[in-house]
Amino acid sequence: MQRLLPLTGPFLLLLLWQMAVSAHWVNPVLLPSPEDTLATLWTSLIDGSMWPDFQATVLRTFYAFAIAAVIGVPLGVALGSSPAIYRSVEFLVDFFRSTPSSALIPLFMLLFGLSDLNKIAIAAFAAVLLILFNSAYGVMNARKTRVLAVKVMGVSRWHVFKDVLLLESLPQTFVGLRTGVSMALVIVIVAEMFIGSDTGLGQRIINAQQVLNIKGMYAAILLTGILGYALNLLFSLVEIRFVHWGGK
Repeated sequence: MQRLLPLTGPFLLLLLWQMAVSAHWVNPVLLPSPEDTLATLWTSLIDGSMWPDFQATVLRTFYAFAIAAVIGVPLGVALGSSPAIYRSVEFLVDFFRSTPSSALIPLFMLLFGLSDLNKIAIAAFAAVLLILFNSAYGVMNARKTRVLAVKVMGVSRWHVFKDVLLLESLPQTFVGLRTGVSMALVIVIVAEMFIGSDTGLGQRIINAQQVLNIKGMYAAILLTGILGYALNLLFSLVEIRFVHWGGK
């Protein structure tokens, strides 16, 4: 019975969706039934028309996240290991982290033009701040009792950092990674919608909306949601497998 609990949410969503369609709460032209939407999604996957857009979005998200992780984790750990340095740049980190990344799209268009590099760069920028912030706080908030315990034993500062601070910070770092990959996907989709693009789920959604292909639009939105959920689930499983001491 416990294994079926994760299916409760999707079932309730589909039930509410079907009720809205059957009761005509929304114009049927603007809200197709779940059955029709799923059938359209299935057909587009079987005939291969959806795969190029899906692959383009996944690749852009992967590149943006990889860049963000390579920059954000080491920089966050370095800043977190020196609270004084972090406090000196805290305003900049919080300022840009609080600024909607989509508002910076025009700036990135000027810097990188209408290219894939633009979409990857803006998504990486949004994700790196989340990863950096969580990595830094993971190091700074490492349990003081464990740090003091190993220091009392005469362990060198390098080993305290490597064997205690880093391990203690990993749970918070994984929170940043999981949030970062979700943010990268969101910004990639937005960039595909509003920056010139030939492929991508975002481009597919906006094109379907413009020609009133409502079923195709909802099918692409549904696939985007499934992709986001799958990425989040993947990182959750990796975290459980490799950071099993989190919260203990």
